[in-house]
Parts: sequence; C-alpha cells; structure tokens
Amino acid sequence: MKTNNDINAKKKNLTMWTKYLLDFMFYGGIIVTISLPVSIKLIGGQLPYLIEHYEESVVIYFVLGVSAVVLLRELRKIFKTVLEENCFVQENVVSLRKMGSWSFFIAVMSVVRSIVYLTIAMSVVIFVFVIAGLFSKVLAYVFEEAVQYKQENDLTV
Repeated sequence: MKTNNDINAKKKNLTMWTKYLLDFMFYGGIIVTISLPVSIKLIGGQLPYLIEHYEESVVIYFVLGVSAVVLLRELRKIFKTVLEENCFVQENVVSLRKMGSWSFFIAVMSVVRSIVYLTIAMSVVIFVFVIAGLFSKVLAYVFEEAVQYKQENDLTV
C-alpha cells in the first residue's frame, strides 16, 4: 500500500523531470532557432528542397522557432506556479490565452510553409497546433473560473 509520502515523492519527481524537460526544450529551441542559417545548409545535403528554397526556409523556420520558444516561455511561467503550488492565478489565465494564440499562429505559419513545400508531417503539425490552441483557450476559461472561485473563497475566510 502506498503512503502519502510515496505519492508525494513520485509527484515531486515527475514535476522536477517535467521542469527539466521544459527548460531543455526552451533553451534548445533558442539554440536551434539561432543556428537555422547554418543548420539548414547542413541538412540541405539530405533534403535538397531546403536548399532550393533556402531563404524561405530560414524565414519560415525562424518565425516558427521564435513562436515555439515564446509558447514554451508561457508554459514555463505556468509551470512555475505549479511548483509554487499556486496555479489558480490570473497570470496563468493570461498565459493560457497567449499559448492558444501562439498555437494558432504556428498552425497558420505551418500552412504558409506547406505552400512552399507540402509534407504529410506538416499536416500533422498543423492539426496538433490547432488542437493545442483550442485546448489552451478552453483551459483559460476553466482557470478563469477557478481563479474567481478561489478569490471568492479567500474573501469569505
């Protein structure tokens, strides 16, 4: 039988690993985005279409990279409140709304990228970011309600 200490230890372990993963993705995303002009030339040997559309590829992937990093920054802000065990705050509602908007923007930019050259994988990316945008917007509404309930509860105590 698991004790509360076992459950709390597993929860803390999962939380810390998730934090490290988010940090890795955030800083890795910055490095990848900055290195695009060089990395696209290197990858171009395997994918000649990237070299044929070098300028477009750099611009589109740079915009997508910056957008993804900004989205991850918002997610890290939310995660910080999870670590502080205070996640039902108005700042998270704002971050969730921004994450929804950035997800939709990434989906639209992925459609633009598909005009330059279409792949099946990009169709999946578009679908995933549309779903992520919708999910973030709905979660923002849920969190907004929770924040209101929390504030009302704090006033009655």
